[in-house]
Amino acid sequence: MVSMKDIAQRCGVSVATVSKALNGQPDIGEETRSRIEQTAKEMGYMTNAAARALKTNRTYNLGVLLVDERRSGLDHEYFSSLLESFKVEAENHGYDITFINHNVGGRPTSYLQHCLYRGVDGVVVACIDFNDPQVQELAESRLPMVTIDHAFSNRLAVMSDNTSGLETLVHYVYQKGHRKIAFLHGEKTTVTHNRLTGFRQACEKLGLKIPEEYIRECVYHDPNRCAEATRELLALPDRPTCIIFPDDYSYIGGLNAITEAGLRIPEDISAVGYDGIHLARLLRLTTYSQNAQHLGRIAAERLIQLIEHPKITQPARILVPGGLLEGSSVKEIKAE
Repeated sequence: MVSMKDIAQRCGVSVATVSKALNGQPDIGEETRSRIEQTAKEMGYMTNAAARALKTNRTYNLGVLLVDERRSGLDHEYFSSLLESFKVEAENHGYDITFINHNVGGRPTSYLQHCLYRGVDGVVVACIDFNDPQVQELAESRLPMVTIDHAFSNRLAVMSDNTSGLETLVHYVYQKGHRKIAFLHGEKTTVTHNRLTGFRQACEKLGLKIPEEYIRECVYHDPNRCAEATRELLALPDRPTCIIFPDDYSYIGGLNAITEAGLRIPEDISAVGYDGIHLARLLRLTTYSQNAQHLGRIAAERLIQLIEHPKITQPARILVPGGLLEGSSVKEIKAE
Protein backbone atom coordinates (compact mmCIF):
# COMPACT_ATOMS: atom_id res chain seq x y z
CA MET A 1 0.00 0.00 0.00
CA VAL A 2 1.29 3.45 -0.98
CA SER A 3 2.19 5.67 1.99
CA MET A 4 2.80 9.39 2.41
CA LYS A 5 6.50 8.57 2.74
CA ASP A 6 6.47 7.00 -0.74
CA ILE A 7 4.83 10.13 -2.18
CA ALA A 8 7.31 12.37 -0.35
CA GLN A 9 10.26 10.47 -1.81
CA ARG A 10 8.81 10.66 -5.33
CA CYS A 11 8.17 14.41 -5.06
CA GLY A 12 11.36 15.27 -3.16
CA VAL A 13 9.53 16.89 -0.25
CA SER A 14 8.96 16.07 3.41
CA VAL A 15 6.21 13.81 4.72
CA ALA A 16 4.82 16.82 6.59
CA THR A 17 4.47 18.71 3.30
CA VAL A 18 2.63 15.77 1.72
CA SER A 19 0.30 15.61 4.71
CA LYS A 20 -0.50 19.31 4.45
CA ALA A 21 -1.17 19.06 0.73
CA LEU A 22 -3.50 16.06 0.99
CA ASN A 23 -5.38 17.51 3.97
CA GLY A 24 -6.03 20.86 2.33
CA GLN A 25 -3.91 22.96 4.67
CA PRO A 26 -3.16 26.45 3.27
CA ASP A 27 0.50 26.97 4.18
CA ILE A 28 2.06 25.41 1.07
CA GLY A 29 2.32 26.68 -2.50
CA GLU A 30 -0.31 25.76 -5.08
CA GLU A 31 2.27 24.37 -7.48
CA THR A 32 3.63 22.02 -4.78
CA ARG A 33 0.12 21.04 -3.73
CA SER A 34 -0.90 20.27 -7.29
CA ARG A 35 2.25 18.18 -7.91
CA ILE A 36 1.72 16.16 -4.71
CA GLU A 37 -1.97 15.56 -5.42
CA GLN A 38 -1.21 14.42 -8.98
CA THR A 39 1.57 12.10 -7.76
CA ALA A 40 -0.70 10.63 -5.08
CA LYS A 41 -3.34 9.95 -7.71
CA GLU A 42 -0.86 8.32 -10.10
CA MET A 43 0.52 6.12 -7.31
CA GLY A 44 -2.95 5.04 -6.19
CA TYR A 45 -2.70 6.54 -2.72
CA MET A 46 -5.79 6.13 -0.52
CA THR A 47 -6.23 8.01 2.73
CA ASN A 48 -6.97 5.86 5.75
CA ALA A 49 -10.50 6.86 6.74
CA ALA A 50 -9.94 6.43 10.47
CA ALA A 51 -6.72 8.46 10.40
CA ARG A 52 -8.31 11.20 8.34
CA ALA A 53 -11.28 11.36 10.73
CA LEU A 54 -8.94 11.85 13.68
CA LYS A 55 -7.08 14.67 11.93
CA THR A 56 -10.06 16.51 10.46
CA ASN A 57 -12.79 15.61 12.97
CA ARG A 58 -14.87 14.46 10.00
CA THR A 59 -15.94 11.06 8.68
CA TYR A 60 -16.44 12.25 5.08
CA ASN A 61 -19.79 10.51 5.14
CA LEU A 62 -23.11 12.16 4.22
CA GLY A 63 -26.47 10.88 5.42
CA VAL A 64 -29.39 10.55 3.00
CA LEU A 65 -32.93 10.50 4.39
CA LEU A 66 -35.22 9.59 1.51
CA VAL A 67 -38.49 7.82 2.30
CA ASP A 68 -42.24 8.35 2.02
CA GLU A 69 -45.43 6.49 2.99
CA ARG A 70 -45.61 4.63 -0.33
CA ARG A 71 -41.87 3.83 -0.28
CA SER A 72 -41.69 5.20 -3.83
CA GLY A 73 -38.61 7.39 -3.33
CA LEU A 74 -36.06 5.21 -5.13
CA ASP A 75 -38.67 4.06 -7.68
CA HIS A 76 -39.52 7.66 -8.54
CA GLU A 77 -37.40 8.73 -11.50
CA TYR A 78 -37.23 12.34 -10.29
CA PHE A 79 -35.84 11.39 -6.86
CA SER A 80 -33.60 8.60 -8.15
CA SER A 81 -32.04 10.99 -10.67
CA LEU A 82 -31.63 13.61 -7.96
CA LEU A 83 -29.99 11.10 -5.63
CA GLU A 84 -27.61 9.82 -8.30
CA SER A 85 -26.48 13.38 -9.02
CA PHE A 86 -26.05 14.02 -5.28
CA LYS A 87 -23.98 10.84 -4.94
CA VAL A 88 -21.70 11.68 -7.87
CA GLU A 89 -21.03 15.21 -6.60
CA ALA A 90 -20.39 13.94 -3.06
CA GLU A 91 -17.91 11.37 -4.35
CA ASN A 92 -16.16 14.05 -6.41
CA HIS A 93 -15.48 15.82 -3.11
CA GLY A 94 -14.28 12.65 -1.39
CA TYR A 95 -17.47 11.86 0.52
CA ASP A 96 -19.44 8.62 0.81
CA ILE A 97 -23.18 8.40 1.48
CA THR A 98 -25.19 6.39 4.01
CA PHE A 99 -28.95 5.91 4.01
CA ILE A 100 -30.60 6.98 7.25
CA ASN A 101 -33.58 5.17 8.77
CA HIS A 102 -35.21 4.81 12.19
CA ASN A 103 -33.60 1.62 13.42
CA VAL A 104 -30.12 0.36 14.18
CA GLY A 105 -29.54 -3.38 14.24
CA GLY A 106 -33.29 -3.98 14.36
CA ARG A 107 -33.76 -1.67 17.35
CA PRO A 108 -35.98 1.41 16.91
CA THR A 109 -34.23 4.77 17.01
CA SER A 110 -34.79 8.28 15.74
CA TYR A 111 -33.38 9.68 12.51
CA LEU A 112 -31.09 11.94 14.51
CA GLN A 113 -29.84 9.06 16.65
CA HIS A 114 -29.09 7.05 13.50
CA CYS A 115 -27.15 10.00 12.06
CA LEU A 116 -25.12 10.26 15.25
CA TYR A 117 -24.60 6.50 15.39
CA ARG A 118 -23.26 6.47 11.83
CA GLY A 119 -21.22 9.60 12.51
CA VAL A 120 -22.32 11.40 9.34
CA ASP A 121 -20.95 14.90 8.81
CA GLY A 122 -24.28 16.15 7.47
CA VAL A 123 -27.57 14.94 6.03
CA VAL A 124 -29.78 15.67 3.02
CA VAL A 125 -33.53 15.16 3.49
CA ALA A 126 -36.05 14.63 0.69
CA CYS A 127 -39.30 12.84 -0.16
CA ILE A 128 -40.53 12.58 3.43
CA ASP A 129 -43.21 13.90 5.76
CA PHE A 130 -41.47 17.07 6.93
CA ASN A 131 -44.01 17.39 9.76
CA ASP A 132 -42.82 14.11 11.27
CA PRO A 133 -41.54 14.84 14.81
CA GLN A 134 -38.37 12.86 14.04
CA VAL A 135 -37.68 15.08 11.03
CA GLN A 136 -38.42 18.15 13.14
CA GLU A 137 -35.92 16.87 15.73
CA LEU A 138 -33.30 16.52 13.01
CA ALA A 139 -33.99 20.06 11.77
CA GLU A 140 -33.59 21.46 15.29
CA SER A 141 -30.28 19.68 15.88
CA ARG A 142 -26.80 21.08 15.24
CA LEU A 143 -26.11 18.57 12.46
CA PRO A 144 -25.50 20.26 9.07
CA MET A 145 -28.60 19.66 6.96
CA VAL A 146 -29.99 20.48 3.53
CA THR A 147 -33.61 19.84 2.58
CA ILE A 148 -35.03 19.23 -0.89
CA ASP A 149 -38.31 20.96 -1.85
CA HIS A 150 -39.06 22.06 1.71
CA ALA A 151 -37.69 24.91 3.79
CA PHE A 152 -37.19 25.02 7.54
CA SER A 153 -36.28 28.34 9.18
CA ASN A 154 -32.52 28.74 9.59
CA ARG A 155 -31.85 25.72 7.37
CA LEU A 156 -30.47 25.50 3.85
CA ALA A 157 -33.02 24.36 1.26
CA VAL A 158 -32.69 23.52 -2.44
CA MET A 159 -36.06 23.74 -4.15
CA SER A 160 -37.45 23.16 -7.62
CA ASP A 161 -39.28 26.31 -8.73
CA ASN A 162 -42.74 24.76 -8.60
CA THR A 163 -44.56 28.11 -8.61
CA SER A 164 -42.94 29.14 -11.88
CA GLY A 165 -43.47 25.63 -13.25
CA LEU A 166 -47.26 25.77 -12.89
CA GLU A 167 -47.37 29.32 -14.23
CA THR A 168 -45.49 28.12 -17.32
CA LEU A 169 -47.92 25.25 -17.89
CA VAL A 170 -51.04 27.40 -17.45
CA HIS A 171 -49.73 30.06 -19.85
CA TYR A 172 -48.88 27.38 -22.42
CA VAL A 173 -52.33 25.80 -22.23
CA TYR A 174 -53.96 29.24 -22.37
CA GLN A 175 -52.04 30.09 -25.54
CA LYS A 176 -53.45 26.91 -27.06
CA GLY A 177 -56.93 28.36 -26.58
CA HIS A 178 -57.98 26.55 -23.39
CA ARG A 179 -60.00 28.41 -20.79
CA LYS A 180 -61.52 25.45 -18.90
CA ILE A 181 -58.38 24.20 -17.17
CA ALA A 182 -58.53 21.67 -14.34
CA PHE A 183 -55.72 21.04 -11.88
CA LEU A 184 -55.23 17.76 -10.02
CA HIS A 185 -52.62 18.34 -7.34
CA GLY A 186 -50.91 16.14 -4.77
CA GLU A 187 -51.34 15.93 -1.01
CA LYS A 188 -50.67 18.87 1.32
CA THR A 189 -46.93 19.58 1.10
CA THR A 190 -44.72 22.58 0.39
CA VAL A 191 -44.51 21.41 -3.22
CA THR A 192 -48.30 21.36 -3.53
CA HIS A 193 -48.65 24.77 -1.87
CA ASN A 194 -46.18 26.31 -4.31
CA ARG A 195 -47.82 24.69 -7.32
CA LEU A 196 -51.28 25.85 -6.25
CA THR A 197 -49.86 29.34 -5.82
CA GLY A 198 -48.43 29.22 -9.32
CA PHE A 199 -51.71 27.93 -10.77
CA ARG A 200 -53.83 30.60 -9.10
CA GLN A 201 -51.37 33.39 -9.91
CA ALA A 202 -51.33 32.45 -13.59
CA CYS A 203 -55.12 32.24 -13.74
CA GLU A 204 -55.45 35.66 -12.10
CA LYS A 205 -52.96 37.26 -14.50
CA LEU A 206 -54.84 35.78 -17.46
CA GLY A 207 -58.27 36.71 -16.11
CA LEU A 208 -59.39 33.07 -15.83
CA LYS A 209 -62.12 32.17 -13.37
CA ILE A 210 -61.62 28.49 -12.59
CA PRO A 211 -64.52 26.68 -10.82
CA GLU A 212 -63.48 25.12 -7.52
CA GLU A 213 -64.67 21.71 -8.74
CA TYR A 214 -61.89 21.88 -11.35
CA ILE A 215 -59.26 21.84 -8.57
CA ARG A 216 -59.03 18.47 -6.83
CA GLU A 217 -56.59 16.77 -4.47
CA CYS A 218 -54.90 13.51 -5.46
CA VAL A 219 -51.73 11.77 -4.29
CA TYR A 220 -48.38 12.09 -6.01
CA HIS A 221 -47.15 9.03 -7.87
CA ASP A 222 -50.52 7.27 -7.49
CA PRO A 223 -52.26 6.41 -10.80
CA ASN A 224 -55.28 4.87 -9.06
CA ARG A 225 -56.19 8.01 -7.12
CA CYS A 226 -55.51 10.06 -10.22
CA ALA A 227 -57.89 7.87 -12.26
CA GLU A 228 -60.62 8.37 -9.66
CA ALA A 229 -60.24 12.16 -9.69
CA THR A 230 -60.19 12.18 -13.50
CA ARG A 231 -63.50 10.29 -13.62
CA GLU A 232 -65.00 12.93 -11.31
CA LEU A 233 -63.87 15.69 -13.66
CA LEU A 234 -65.25 13.88 -16.71
CA ALA A 235 -68.61 13.48 -14.96
CA LEU A 236 -69.06 17.24 -14.50
CA PRO A 237 -71.85 18.84 -16.59
CA ASP A 238 -69.33 21.34 -17.94
CA ARG A 239 -66.11 19.34 -18.03
CA PRO A 240 -62.68 20.90 -18.56
CA THR A 241 -60.97 20.95 -21.93
CA CYS A 242 -57.55 20.37 -20.37
CA ILE A 243 -56.35 18.63 -17.19
CA ILE A 244 -53.04 19.34 -15.46
CA PHE A 245 -52.00 16.13 -13.66
CA PRO A 246 -49.97 15.88 -10.41
CA ASP A 247 -47.02 14.17 -12.12
CA ASP A 248 -46.16 12.21 -15.23
CA TYR A 249 -46.49 8.81 -13.52
CA SER A 250 -49.93 9.59 -12.07
CA TYR A 251 -51.03 10.66 -15.55
CA ILE A 252 -51.20 6.97 -16.48
CA GLY A 253 -54.27 6.65 -14.24
CA GLY A 254 -55.85 9.69 -15.84
CA LEU A 255 -55.11 8.33 -19.31
CA ASN A 256 -56.81 5.04 -18.42
CA ALA A 257 -59.89 6.84 -17.08
CA ILE A 258 -60.13 8.99 -20.20
CA THR A 259 -59.78 5.94 -22.46
CA GLU A 260 -62.43 4.04 -20.47
CA ALA A 261 -64.81 6.96 -21.06
CA GLY A 262 -64.38 6.52 -24.81
CA LEU A 263 -62.37 9.74 -25.14
CA ARG A 264 -59.02 10.43 -26.77
CA ILE A 265 -56.05 12.66 -25.94
CA PRO A 266 -55.76 15.30 -27.34
CA GLU A 267 -58.69 15.05 -29.74
CA ASP A 268 -61.40 15.10 -27.05
CA ILE A 269 -59.53 16.40 -24.02
CA SER A 270 -56.01 17.72 -23.49
CA ALA A 271 -53.57 16.69 -20.78
CA VAL A 272 -50.43 18.06 -19.15
CA GLY A 273 -48.04 16.34 -16.71
CA TYR A 274 -45.23 17.38 -14.38
CA ASP A 275 -41.66 16.15 -13.73
CA GLY A 276 -40.34 15.42 -17.24
CA ILE A 277 -39.51 11.75 -16.65
CA HIS A 278 -38.59 9.41 -19.51
CA LEU A 279 -42.11 7.99 -19.58
CA ALA A 280 -43.50 11.41 -20.53
CA ARG A 281 -41.27 11.50 -23.58
CA LEU A 282 -42.42 8.04 -24.65
CA LEU A 283 -46.08 9.06 -24.30
CA ARG A 284 -45.39 12.43 -25.96
CA LEU A 285 -46.96 14.12 -22.95
CA THR A 286 -46.55 17.85 -22.60
CA THR A 287 -45.01 18.37 -19.19
CA TYR A 288 -42.79 20.57 -17.06
CA SER A 289 -39.35 19.04 -16.71
CA GLN A 290 -37.71 19.48 -13.31
CA ASN A 291 -33.91 19.70 -13.33
CA ALA A 292 -33.32 16.83 -10.89
CA GLN A 293 -29.63 16.48 -11.73
CA HIS A 294 -28.94 20.14 -10.98
CA LEU A 295 -30.93 19.92 -7.76
CA GLY A 296 -28.89 16.94 -6.56
CA ARG A 297 -25.58 18.55 -7.49
CA ILE A 298 -26.43 21.85 -5.78
CA ALA A 299 -27.66 20.02 -2.66
CA ALA A 300 -24.35 18.13 -2.37
CA GLU A 301 -22.25 21.24 -3.01
CA ARG A 302 -24.11 23.32 -0.44
CA LEU A 303 -24.12 20.57 2.20
CA ILE A 304 -20.36 20.11 1.83
CA GLN A 305 -19.85 23.90 2.02
CA LEU A 306 -21.92 23.92 5.20
CA ILE A 307 -19.75 21.15 6.67
CA GLU A 308 -16.38 22.54 5.61
CA HIS A 309 -17.09 26.28 5.91
CA PRO A 310 -19.88 26.63 8.48
CA LYS A 311 -19.01 30.22 9.43
CA ILE A 312 -19.42 31.60 5.92
CA THR A 313 -22.30 29.42 4.64
CA GLN A 314 -25.63 31.06 5.38
CA PRO A 315 -29.09 29.44 5.44
CA ALA A 316 -30.80 30.11 2.13
CA ARG A 317 -33.55 28.92 -0.18
CA ILE A 318 -32.10 28.11 -3.58
CA LEU A 319 -34.64 27.88 -6.40
CA VAL A 320 -33.78 25.67 -9.37
CA PRO A 321 -35.84 26.33 -12.52
CA GLY A 322 -36.96 23.67 -14.97
CA GLY A 323 -38.49 24.02 -18.42
CA LEU A 324 -41.46 23.18 -20.60
CA LEU A 325 -41.24 19.88 -22.46
CA GLU A 326 -43.69 20.09 -25.34
CA GLY A 327 -45.37 16.89 -26.47
CA SER A 328 -48.53 16.25 -28.47
CA SER A 329 -51.08 15.97 -25.65
CA VAL A 330 -52.48 19.52 -25.86
CA LYS A 331 -54.80 20.33 -28.74
CA GLU A 332 -55.03 23.85 -30.07
CA ILE A 333 -58.64 24.98 -29.88
CA LYS A 334 -60.57 28.17 -30.56
CA ALA A 335 -60.73 30.27 -27.42
CA GLU A 336 -64.23 30.87 -26.09
